[in-house]
Amino acid sequence: MSEAKLSPRGQLTPDVNRWACPHGLHAGAGCVTCYHASLTADAPLPLWRIAVWFTSERPMPIRVLKDVRRHGRRFALDQPSTPLVFLLSGQARAATDAEAVAGLVGFLLDNRHIVDAFTVTEIRAVPF
Repeated sequence: MSEAKLSPRGQLTPDVNRWACPHGLHAGAGCVTCYHASLTADAPLPLWRIAVWFTSERPMPIRVLKDVRRHGRRFALDQPSTPLVFLLSGQARAATDAEAVAGLVGFLLDNRHIVDAFTVTEIRAVPF
């Protein structure tokens, strides 16, 4: 299992490099290109179980939480008991764990109508 807790102060350089997607972006910041690549990923690529915890400045309606399942294929958006903290989870095919996480966060970037401003606090990827 690969995981990282992100803080406002950033991460140490080795951690930042370890979580860089193929496009040079930190997985926690998301990558729309990785998200689009995951939509058409080859079957031989590893399948990852991914979880991303993030905070939002505003609450999301229950309808939005449920709509992600339909919109995001194998994605789910849940709200733990803590207000304004959300968990986006899913499965994706990608060459690396960083690319898989970057793609999942890229889903949020590509669909700003779901959440317009967010801060990723923790990321996790496990080979399936």
